[in-house]
Amino acid sequence: MTTRKKITFKNAAGLKLAAVLEYPSGPVKYHALYAHCFSCGKDIITATRISRALARQGIAVFRFDFTGLGESEGDFDSTNFTSNVEDLLSAVAYLREHYQPPQLLIGHSLGGTAVLHAADKITESKAVVTIGSPATPEHILKHFAEELKELENNEAVPVTLGPTSFEIQQQFVEDVQARSTTEKISDLRKALLVFHSPIDAVVSIDEATRIFVAAKHPKSFITLDQADHLLSNAKDAEYVANTIAAWAARYTEDGTKQPQPVSQGQLMVDEGNHKFLREVISDDHRWLADEPKAMGGDNLGPDPYEQLLASLGTCTSMTLRMYANHKQWDIEDIRVELKHSREHQSDCEEPDDKSCKLDVIEKVITIEGDLDDQQLHRLLEVADRCPVHKTLMNDIRVETNINYKKG
Repeated sequence: MTTRKKITFKNAAGLKLAAVLEYPSGPVKYHALYAHCFSCGKDIITATRISRALARQGIAVFRFDFTGLGESEGDFDSTNFTSNVEDLLSAVAYLREHYQPPQLLIGHSLGGTAVLHAADKITESKAVVTIGSPATPEHILKHFAEELKELENNEAVPVTLGPTSFEIQQQFVEDVQARSTTEKISDLRKALLVFHSPIDAVVSIDEATRIFVAAKHPKSFITLDQADHLLSNAKDAEYVANTIAAWAARYTEDGTKQPQPVSQGQLMVDEGNHKFLREVISDDHRWLADEPKAMGGDNLGPDPYEQLLASLGTCTSMTLRMYANHKQWDIEDIRVELKHSREHQSDCEEPDDKSCKLDVIEKVITIEGDLDDQQLHRLLEVADRCPVHKTLMNDIRVETNINYKKG
């Protein structure tokens, strides 16, 4: 299961770009950036399928609409390859500030070419994946050969690529012609995985060969036999995602496997982002804590008070079950419902005094079984004697210290 969060960030020109972060339900291994194909969008089914499949394997995937596409601001007709690369770098800047910089860069079609051009400026990235990508951005002009003849006498000409119609301008042509990819690929200094189909009717597999030959090791080439350019078949997208996850594991750093100095009986809470997402780490387990969306969080885990109630509820249920089993009582199920509130004490002399507020936890226990009144009364007594209940009712001293590390 994954969580989809909509995000808006600004590019270098100050335009708002629409993005989606596909987040795993558990701890995040690392972040990836996905660049969609030319004139497509972040919500194209292939991008969605690959992102969700990667998220199910613990990889958070950030994808967005380039300027003028989908839900992003701007005029697509006025963009070019250079502006696409700049949009990618703006997305990386957003991830650096709010989450983690991407260790993995993925690009589909011309998005892969853009990733190859941006990779040297993304120092934190360790691996690059291209899917059906041309070796140079100039390849896109092959689809507009007849229309380009009209540019000699016009500032712009209408063109159609797939389901998208737009106007191509002379500045776009000049921009892609001025871009050389070969040097970028040979100086990549990152692991490279090239996917391509031999029957790709949009970008010839010869383009993949050019990318692969120009690259230095470590590099890998995988043929997507029977797949079309957009990976329309869900099985092809699933295969690509699974292969990426397995391949990238060799080059990326898995944040969930880093050793942590947590011994038995201790907990460590680490930041998942610079808002409310937190990863809770014990000696054997990891889980997430967050705030609901209404409070500015992403709702990727229970909030602190829900975790407090969970501690009391689980301890109560475990204690009751242990006691019932010891007594060999016939109980089919135990369910504990809890609610936290703050109530004003009736004997308080100053009604506005905040210290007069009393924290109240209401605990309702539903028991299914064959018990008499005396047994139920005994279980009620046992419920209030579970270890966590007694801890909450005792005088508690919390000692806080700060371990400062200069950044």
